[in-house]
Amino acid sequence: MALERWIALVFVTVCLIYGYTAFFTMDASLAPFMRRNPVWPSTFPKILAVMGLITGLIILFGGKKTADGPKEGEIDYRRLLHYNFGQALSLLVLMVVYALALRPMGFLLSSLIFLSLGSYILGERKLHILVPVSLVAVFGIWYLVQEVLGIFLRPWPWFI
Repeated sequence: MALERWIALVFVTVCLIYGYTAFFTMDASLAPFMRRNPVWPSTFPKILAVMGLITGLIILFGGKKTADGPKEGEIDYRRLLHYNFGQALSLLVLMVVYALALRPMGFLLSSLIFLSLGSYILGERKLHILVPVSLVAVFGIWYLVQEVLGIFLRPWPWFI
């Protein structure tokens, strides 16, 4: 079986477990007055489980088997060690550092550094593009979360 079908099989299994949880266990603890609502807290998880299951089954049972090697843009699992694992691992490390630095450095500074370094790791070398895009993204997200949604995000480092 091809690699994408194995991944689809694991994905279908996860969707079945998630769907079982959404359909049978989440609604048991609802308060009586919420049972008459048209939209329950489990509505979106139910939709996600069904859509994920349909997508996984299409990938699992659809398509044609080809004996040829992978086409352009597909992953060749026989050459898995030839891919760029350095970028992936450095991005994972950067994500962990970002999560640890979020409180002491504040959202704006840590997010700006995270987006800039992440873009640099992925290959963007033009600083006149990288920095303004990161600034707009960070301030835009902060404004939406802080002002529009009303969720407090500590914008500045702890000493300010």
